[in-house]
Amino acid sequence: MEYLLDWAVVILTIMYAIVLMAYRFWFGKMGVFQLNQIEQVRPEQSATQFTVIIPARNEAANIKACVDSILNQDYPAAAFEIIVIDDFSEDDTAFIVHALSQQYPQLRLLKLADHCKEGETLAYKKKAIEIAVAQAKGDWILTTDADCIVPSRWLLLYNAYIQTNQPSFVAAPVMFIKTAGILNQFQLLDFLALQGITAAAVGAGKHSMSNGANLGFEKTAFIAVGGYQGVDHIASGDDMFLMHKMKQTLHKSVGYLFHPDAIVLTAAMDTWKGFIMQRIRWASKARYYDDRSITMVLTLVYFFNLSFICLALLGSWSTLLIALAFKTFFELFFLDPVAKFFKLQPELKYFVFYQPIHIVYNIAAGLFGQLKSYSWKGRKVK
Repeated sequence: MEYLLDWAVVILTIMYAIVLMAYRFWFGKMGVFQLNQIEQVRPEQSATQFTVIIPARNEAANIKACVDSILNQDYPAAAFEIIVIDDFSEDDTAFIVHALSQQYPQLRLLKLADHCKEGETLAYKKKAIEIAVAQAKGDWILTTDADCIVPSRWLLLYNAYIQTNQPSFVAAPVMFIKTAGILNQFQLLDFLALQGITAAAVGAGKHSMSNGANLGFEKTAFIAVGGYQGVDHIASGDDMFLMHKMKQTLHKSVGYLFHPDAIVLTAAMDTWKGFIMQRIRWASKARYYDDRSITMVLTLVYFFNLSFICLALLGSWSTLLIALAFKTFFELFFLDPVAKFFKLQPELKYFVFYQPIHIVYNIAAGLFGQLKSYSWKGRKVK
């Protein structure tokens, strides 16, 4: 038994290393969207009309900072609007947005309660976005989350990228706000890997991966693929499922806006329970993926991590330590250029210390994401 497990671990390690080397290669091929490309397409000459959609539930503590960061864009005010759609908030989120909308005419408040009753859907965020898109004036829709801060050249960069590349869907980078503490540090490193894989895979045209905190799509493309029809029974996945539908259905390109000034910052979870619930929520949509390349990679990662637990239970410590050394080496090999892009190189020195937590949480999130309901923003989701 132990002999067979050792060989299985060897095979899984080799496969895992090949995948990470491929991601490293694809990430290295990503060229930063050049400044001269931005300057050639100034918004004064050809401004894309944007609608920024922010679904918000119980975000009274964050929504003003988010909206302010969008209002303070280096982009003509007449060329964008902001729609905040309140998702049955139980705090002052709607009141704050309404007050701001009295000062800024390009800001609008919609309420999900005016369009459906609570309990009518599992996919509240998808429903909110569909309602907002239907009322959007812009030709392009950008989405972000209510606890995010967008950079000042965010719209300028999107405009230049769209004008230069003519895509139908654009993914872009997201990163957690760096604060003190072990939990935040662990989340930074974990999310760094996810963001690196997203950039590499989308840039190479391999996976349908994106993050709803920073993405854009043509309004006409959204309508053409039927919005979230077909995936509107799934609570999460407003980003990746839409991207996959557009990639499979439309002939226009799916792109990645690779520029440090396009990084949207978002708050990390402030408790371990919140972190686990977030990762279970992310993992819960895995069973619905139509993108087989993602499914294959997720399966490999899950069983590779599971093999470490099996080695520990059987007391095969030498094989465990060797495999762990290879895992750490190839992960750091991949993460090094990603950390440079996000300016998080100092965090890598702590990477090895978080490996045990990372292995256990990957197994737990993957398992419970398929079997267990989770709580999110005061709702229990099956």
